[in-house]
Amino acid sequence: QVQLVESGGGLVQPGGSLRLSCAASGLTVSTYNMAWFRQTPGKEREFVAAVGWNGRSTNYAGSVKGRFTISRDNAKNTVYLQMNSLKPEDTAVYYCATQRNPRNIRITGTVADYVYWGQGTQVTVSS
Repeated sequence: QVQLVESGGGLVQPGGSLRLSCAASGLTVSTYNMAWFRQTPGKEREFVAAVGWNGRSTNYAGSVKGRFTISRDNAKNTVYLQMNSLKPEDTAVYYCATQRNPRNIRITGTVADYVYWGQGTQVTVSS
């Protein structure tokens, strides 16, 4: 049974940093494309970042490029999202997600392509 558990969210001032973690069980993150999405009330879930199973490819939403970094620790079977220079508009519930099959060549930002989701962690950027 696949389980993704996010942690690391919280309240931070504009310009601050947070690191989110996604601990996986039931799969090996080194063989799956892993992604982060976020959602605010009344809006659709949106893509934030993804890392390919081979570790060589990453994708970022334009709104976070240059500020957020996705990474993976295979030994800990955990995926991270380092968020720097946070803005109030980054406030959202952040979700970790992965696709159904391992070694997928398509690293997408489409919600429908991801079937396993964590419960989410709240990030609030406010002074």
